[in-house]
This record gives sequence, C-alpha cells and structure tokens, in this order.
Amino acid sequence: MSRTVAFIQARMSSSRFPGKVIEPLQGQPMIVYMACRAQRACLLDDVVVVTSTHASDDPLEAAAAAASLPTFRGELDDVLSRFVGAARAHRADVVVRLTGDCPLVDPAVVDLVIQAQREQQADYASNIDPPSYPDGFDVECCTLDALLRADRHARQGPEREHVTLWMRSEASGLRRCNVRAVADLSHLRLTVDYPDDLEVVRRIAEQAAHDQRFDLYDVLRILAADPQLLTLNPHARNEGLTGPSVQGTPFNGDKP
Repeated sequence: MSRTVAFIQARMSSSRFPGKVIEPLQGQPMIVYMACRAQRACLLDDVVVVTSTHASDDPLEAAAAAASLPTFRGELDDVLSRFVGAARAHRADVVVRLTGDCPLVDPAVVDLVIQAQREQQADYASNIDPPSYPDGFDVECCTLDALLRADRHARQGPEREHVTLWMRSEASGLRRCNVRAVADLSHLRLTVDYPDDLEVVRRIAEQAAHDQRFDLYDVLRILAADPQLLTLNPHARNEGLTGPSVQGTPFNGDKP
C-alpha cells in the first residue's frame, strides 16, 4: 500500500530570522504548531521534521522530540539529499514537502495537492507553479521515483538546496500538475521570514484559537475583518530567492 509522508523542512540558522522555527506560537514552538496542523490532513500517513546534523539544529530536534514528532537529520547544505534520506528512512512512496516557515498550513490544501497528484498520476504536483494561494500555504508533492531522479540529475547548487527546482524544470521531463485557488491570493503574505511576519501569524492564530481546525477561509475572514494586519509585514513574496533561473525555471514558490 502506498505510503504518503509530509516532510517539514526546517533549520535554526535562517539568515533572516535565526531560530524562528522554535519561536512560541499559541503556547508551543512554531514547528510543533505547524506539524499539528499538518497532521490533520486526511491523506497523510505521517509528518516528519527534516533538519540538518549541524549542532545549531539540536534545539529544533529537542523541540520536536518533546512533542513526539519524528525527526530526520541530514546534510545542512544539500537539502535534496536530506529529503532522499528522510524518504528512505520513513518508507515514503509519495513525498509531501512543506517548509517550516508556514505555520498556518491548511490540511485541506495539503489534501487537495495530494489528491491532484493521485488523480492525474503526476510525478510532481503543487500549488506554487504558478502560485495562487497565499505565501505560507505552499504544498509540494512528488513520487519517490521523481525525488530519486532529481537526486541523480540535479547538479547546480540551487537545485540541491531548494529540492524541487529540477523537478519543475522543462528539462526534467516529469509529469506535473498545479492546484489553483478559487481566486488569486498570492499577494497575501502569511509566511514567517521576519519577526514582523511572526507577529501577523500570531495575531491570526490568536483570533482563530477558539477552533484549532481553522482553514484558509477562516484566515481570509480574519483578514477581511482586520485588514491592517497585512500592513505589518510589507515584504515581497520569496524575496530570499531572487536570482537567475535554473534550467529555465525561475525561483518562485520555494523557500530554504
């Protein structure tokens, strides 16, 4: 039986906001808050935190262990190989990639991307190519075979760091599909790259705290009622990934 596992990519050494993944959010480390939300996805068999073997990530592993979250540790600078190791260690046939700066991730959106991959028999599915969901609701899904092919063929540094760049290139030859939101919401910034991002997320989480099963539409209702929230973090989408294209694929929708 096929096994679908979500791997949350996270590290303590973020250049823009070091240690953000264990900053408190609703009384628990942000990475734990995010993992608990991801675990509600109906089509996932497991959720694993994927970090590096660098000593700086010891506190992250400790935070995950305290919450009984499984963790895999691999190379700091070769995230693609880290994912391969994690997929093998946790017997994943289908790999769902999430990044630890997306604590408001919607389990229903995770399920939508997994379902699209299954129905279209895609090697790679996402909601980021092009993006239409808010920044912070990014989900990617690929088969183990696609991940192993990427590991064999991806050679450029960015391709090793950002995991799915090679998969999204035309040169990969992979079958791809994209899930679109009902409206273009890609201008909304709900990720955490800076302290002001975290303040926005904290305010949303606090207003939704009465129901931990809140979804994207609940978040949109909160923003509609308090539009000033989105003036607190005026950063461009994926501004940490500006740079040249890789094999014709621009840097978008993917964060370290």
